[in-house]
Amino acid sequence: MTENAIDLKTLLHRCRIEDGASFDLVQHPTRVAQIRDIDKAAGKHLLRQGVKRLAALQELLYANGTWSLLLVFQAMDAGGKDGMIKHVMSGVNPQGVTVTSFKQPGPVELSHDYLWRVHLVAPSSGRIGIFNRSHYEEVLVTRVHPDLLVKQKIPASLRDGAIWDERYRDIKHFEHYLSRQGTVVLKFFLNLSKEEQRKRFLRRIDLDEKHWKFSVSDAREREHWDAYRDAYREAIRNTAQPSAPWFVIPADRKWMARLLVMETIIEALEGLKLSVPDPAPDIVRDMAAVRQELEAQAPKAKHG
Repeated sequence: MTENAIDLKTLLHRCRIEDGASFDLVQHPTRVAQIRDIDKAAGKHLLRQGVKRLAALQELLYANGTWSLLLVFQAMDAGGKDGMIKHVMSGVNPQGVTVTSFKQPGPVELSHDYLWRVHLVAPSSGRIGIFNRSHYEEVLVTRVHPDLLVKQKIPASLRDGAIWDERYRDIKHFEHYLSRQGTVVLKFFLNLSKEEQRKRFLRRIDLDEKHWKFSVSDAREREHWDAYRDAYREAIRNTAQPSAPWFVIPADRKWMARLLVMETIIEALEGLKLSVPDPAPDIVRDMAAVRQELEAQAPKAKHG
């Protein structure tokens, strides 16, 4: 993407990865200079409109009760996952959405396979599930810090170099399985530059209202920047598929990243071509009977 301006549709297409065979993270920028005919003000306006569109689409998803939507967000530290979820999902009905933040597994999780806790919180029919970090941590942080595998009670003979290829296959099959059960799987990697991460860490130190976000461990992980980038490249390369595509989102400009994610979600839901479902025949009969009852209860007009 070397051109000064690119139209939104083309940019969305370039962000989408369905076949990772030739994927190279280096070819995906962290910042796009300009979207044709969309500046920051216009982008924020489109985002507000998108919030309303998404709310209407979520209502149809919930009403139909057949499809579900799984949104996976991954990023380097300070990549903007929390803000992304907050802004993009600000208009949806919280009763139809579940957000799961996958922290370091505890004793119960470590006594099961690594996908166990993931499947437990996969979205049920009609709902949207959001993973703020996800099962991909098991081929990211554990690959950068392989000593973590020891805590997972995996037999030593199974912790050899083949474990990563095996996990990629397991994840790919798991996501394809979900898609065949009616779950639309969309995976987002918020592609942040190392320099932008440095600036965001400094803001967390300099601004009192952002102190709660600061983490020494996050800052120290910058020492492993290249290793994490390699791990992300391999994860995307090995798990991108039409039924569960990756979207590599340029994340240095927050408004643009949010707009791209919003439009991607809306496009996927619109592709389901959902409409307001017709009520079952017995419901129609019940409505007619209740209508008569309610109309009969109307207060009589007073005369004179």
